Amino acid sequence: MTTDHSVTRRAALVAMAVAGSLVHGPVGAASKSAAVAASPTVKTPLGFRPPPGSCDCHTHVFLDTARYPYSEKRVYSPPLATAADLLALQRALHMDHVVIVTPSVYGTDNSATLAGMKELGTRRARGVAVIDEKTSSADMDAMVKAGIRGIRINLETTGVTDPGASADRLDAMVAKIAGRPWHLQMYARLSVIASLKAKFMSLPMPVVFDHFAGANAALGAQQPGFDAVLEMVKAGRAYVKISGAYRASVAKPGYDDVAPLARALIAANPARLVWGSDWPHPDSAVTAGRKNTDLAPAQDVDDGRLLSLVGEWTQDAGVRRAILVDNPRRLYGFT
Repeated sequence: MTTDHSVTRRAALVAMAVAGSLVHGPVGAASKSAAVAASPTVKTPLGFRPPPGSCDCHTHVFLDTARYPYSEKRVYSPPLATAADLLALQRALHMDHVVIVTPSVYGTDNSATLAGMKELGTRRARGVAVIDEKTSSADMDAMVKAGIRGIRINLETTGVTDPGASADRLDAMVAKIAGRPWHLQMYARLSVIASLKAKFMSLPMPVVFDHFAGANAALGAQQPGFDAVLEMVKAGRAYVKISGAYRASVAKPGYDDVAPLARALIAANPARLVWGSDWPHPDSAVTAGRKNTDLAPAQDVDDGRLLSLVGEWTQDAGVRRAILVDNPRRLYGFT
């Protein structure tokens, strides 16, 4: 299989343009020209051919800040990443479906996610929204019709690690979405997830954990809290996104240290796993000297390598199909 060189050439041209034209722009973000820095990068030829109907279950779009301003409370300011860029990545990775997740920089404003979904079309795209207690029933009904299939609670980026505060947030959102055909997606560290295990096991809707459930690859599959995740997955009470491998890994750029985590999850229950690239790989880390209004360039990640990992974690074509096609179809309602 060959690399889509048009994507990498485009990325190089974009990077050159950005390097020569950075200026500070309005709306509390970096400039519009700087915002085009994010671009699909597929350097590694794929190690296997994704089956028809494959889905990238974790992506974001960051659109023109003049129309889709970032929240003043955001932690970072990412570069622009458009639906057209995302479609280029889809084609390079041979993906037929995609899930766009509202990132923390927009707070509870899902306009950019909905715009990206609309541009890509309902056959290809679904979404995961961020809401709060003020989100109206009418807005949620409209999101259901637009293709939103879940809500995200992001505790990690916002620094919420207290089990009590996490439980309160979970309870509020479970009550808020009751009766809607949505799942509940959580980005939290293992200690938080393990402390809420009993709640997760009793939820009336599916729960999905982002990014290997916050596990640290350097600590292996025996690290505290990962056993709770494996138990929930084995029981069919939780999904895990084997996504953003670079976030869990300390063995970059190959990410070989993530393999034990992935294989343990696959052994527990491949019917409860989905894959995601986490494109455009935003750098949400709090960095000394960088204000939340300063441009935080996207991380340099090879999307071809990220997808090829699935073929290394399992050589079983049926398991790969479950992770890439069957499980996303069930969770997000693709046809």
